[in-house]
Amino acid sequence: MSLVLDPAAQDLLFREARTANTFTDEPVTEEQVQAIYDLVKYGPTAFNQSPLRVVLVRSDDARARLVKHMAEGNQPKTSTAPLVAILVADNEFHEELPALMPHFPQAKDAFFSERPVRESSAALNGALQAAYFIIGVRAAGLAAGPMTGYDAAGIEKEFLDGDHKVLMVVNIGKPGEDAWFPRLPRLAYDEVITTV
Repeated sequence: MSLVLDPAAQDLLFREARTANTFTDEPVTEEQVQAIYDLVKYGPTAFNQSPLRVVLVRSDDARARLVKHMAEGNQPKTSTAPLVAILVADNEFHEELPALMPHFPQAKDAFFSERPVRESSAALNGALQAAYFIIGVRAAGLAAGPMTGYDAAGIEKEFLDGDHKVLMVVNIGKPGEDAWFPRLPRLAYDEVITTV
């Protein structure tokens, strides 16, 4: 059985997509970012909690403040990407639940009154949304360069408050020269899927 999604779209989102390591200097517009968000906001999260928050790094000052917290190998590409997004989990997401779950507003206190529960849930569901964000960047015809090589505590001190935790940093733009490393192997179906 084939997938319903057009093969070219499958390639764009998955088979041909890779982490970009270089970018052109073509800017990423606010309209493109809005279009990405307007698509990926529909990805499911538990209790519709939607804990992802995005900090867009556009100014030279903010970029310099971010780059100093990136791992050495990630500094050049973060310095030159047209746009950099810090993807963050909001540990106070529960404050939005009455609006996000109008049919069950008491979920805020019934399930998420304790901070450790919120932190665990925000990390999991924020990571889901981060994956949706990467796919959304690809759907916009842009390349994504997600990274976790950084000083998280440094980024959080520089850009965030105590209620937010960095999940990843994503360079965004049109792929530049030699943007891709060779495709790495993937596990086969029978190495992943078990029927019981």
